[in-house]
Amino acid sequence: MLRRQSCIFAVIILSLASTAVTSAQNETDTIISSQRKGLVGRIIDYFDKTNKRVLTKKPNFAPLGGPYFSSEKGLGIGLMLAGDYSTCPSDSLLPPSNISIKGNIATKGYYSIGIDGIHIYPNNTRRINYELDFQSFQTYFWGIGYDWASNNGNKTKYHLLDVILSADYGWSLSHGLYIGPALEFGYTKAYKMENHIPWQDEPLDYFSSAVGGKLQYDLRDNMTYPHKGLLIEFIQLFSPRFLGNSSHSFISTEISCNFYIPIWKGGILASRFHNKWTFGCTPWGKLPFLGDESMRAYYEGRYRDKCATDITVELRQHVYRRIGIALWTGAGTVYRKPSDISIKRLLPEIGTGLRWEFKKNTNVRLDIGFGKHSRGLMFGLNEAF
Repeated sequence: MLRRQSCIFAVIILSLASTAVTSAQNETDTIISSQRKGLVGRIIDYFDKTNKRVLTKKPNFAPLGGPYFSSEKGLGIGLMLAGDYSTCPSDSLLPPSNISIKGNIATKGYYSIGIDGIHIYPNNTRRINYELDFQSFQTYFWGIGYDWASNNGNKTKYHLLDVILSADYGWSLSHGLYIGPALEFGYTKAYKMENHIPWQDEPLDYFSSAVGGKLQYDLRDNMTYPHKGLLIEFIQLFSPRFLGNSSHSFISTEISCNFYIPIWKGGILASRFHNKWTFGCTPWGKLPFLGDESMRAYYEGRYRDKCATDITVELRQHVYRRIGIALWTGAGTVYRKPSDISIKRLLPEIGTGLRWEFKKNTNVRLDIGFGKHSRGLMFGLNEAF
């Protein structure tokens, strides 16, 4: 996947650390003390305490990282500093704010650095979402539209430079309802491609900017690992030429609806229904695509077109102490207009994943998904949706 890392070894290390902590807790204090001397003992102690820290006004950063391997990026190393905090620690009902600083480098020329998070004001009256991401890597492009993407003969290797800055600011109108402005700036460049044909004369190097608004109805009990509630989002962005979009002018509309329902002890049924439509002259790098959040079985960006729709249903089950699993199924498609949607163009998927509670309501996840002539392996922090 393009924006996630398949960090198998890191998850194994974390799981072993959790297991070691569990075993040590069942022994006497003297034995625990002797086992936890030295570097290994300090690492075990560190992971044991990551989900027991009290929120303060300053971000409580905890590092997470390790080696990873994927066929797209090769052998690499990734590091993430995940921090959570509260603008009013005395308010136990206020959702925590969070910030993540991440960096990765791999043998196939991949490197990235970024920062993202959400800042929630006291009494939950306002909130800011933000993301800054810079990445450069060698990847693949199949073309625009379902027919191009479904033909693996169109697969073309190229280098991608992608920079994006996005943010939105929301004011609370009533309980759970927020509205406010949104903006997005980006720069995209494709170069060193093996075959220019899949781009169909699209500009390979362009700057984009967009302004608009976001309407959000959020009744989740927490944002990083919801146990119950719902989230409905409507995002409308405009990218006219006078904002610097010299080679294109387009509009994007995005609607998503997530439900979270506790069904039995430790079990949560989560679902996501997502639509994104674009109108006008949309550049190839801004076209809606599958393979980002819920559609984890597909290579990110392989299936892209003017519009995209997907739905996912996922069972999340706590198993033991800090360990959990997930099972999901879903389907999606891309299209130029609604009349193009058909059964034969649907892309189904099933998948399973491992969860490890890194911090309270913050899971490290390793997911593997299987789709139509496709599979995906993804490592990440927090749930997919």
